Amino acid sequence: MSFRIESTTNQQVENKPNPINQKIDRSFQSFLKESLQTQTPSTEMKISNHAQKRMEERGIELNQSDLTSIEGAVEELNQKGSKNSLIVYKNMAFITSINNRTIITAMNTDEMETITNIDSMKKINN
Repeated sequence: MSFRIESTTNQQVENKPNPINQKIDRSFQSFLKESLQTQTPSTEMKISNHAQKRMEERGIELNQSDLTSIEGAVEELNQKGSKNSLIVYKNMAFITSINNRTIITAMNTDEMETITNIDSMKKINN
């Protein structure tokens, strides 16, 4: 026995373009144009409003040299695939979003008791 199933509706099928058969331009020029139009991620460190308030409350100040050291640590953590990290520098500790290059919060190292929601830690030797 064999069966045959037929549709009983009289709807016409729309003639949509098939995305599989579309021609894709993969010339060097198209790659270059796409690359130039794509925004590159910022390499500048940011400090969140929350972190700024905590730094003021705790008397934590960062100079350009300090920021350069932290940026270096963020770059190293980024290359290793870290997302949210604890960066310990001098007597300061910073929870940092590596992807966003943003210091989320700041504290003195003697305040550290329990740290959660991080996947890595970097101590910067000064």
